[in-house]
Amino acid sequence: MLKHIRWNDVELEKLNPLLDRQLITGKELMLARVLLKKGCVVPEHSHVNEQLTYIVEGALKFWIDGKEIVVGAGEVLCIPSNMPHKAEALEDTVDLDVFYPPRQDWLDKSDAYLRNSEPAVTR
Repeated sequence: MLKHIRWNDVELEKLNPLLDRQLITGKELMLARVLLKKGCVVPEHSHVNEQLTYIVEGALKFWIDGKEIVVGAGEVLCIPSNMPHKAEALEDTVDLDVFYPPRQDWLDKSDAYLRNSEPAVTR
């Protein structure tokens, strides 16, 4: 099905005080616009979905495959299926995540690791 969507028309979902997101899904892909405030930590997790993370502005530090990788504006990180990873926003950050297939836990809101009322924040 052909869709033409404006981000301004997509619901902004507030997951915790430091993390918001918007989701657009196609038949077999998901695009997420993720807004992270400086210090936001996405706890270590993994998923069957292949993930591409494109940083629009800001920077994220990832802990993945035994490495620390800083991904800045204009850069992309390709995360294979089932690879555990964690991230921290080094500054206020906007990222676009592409998932194949769509993240069912994000669609049905069973992603409790992102929804804690007191998000993990490093100081």
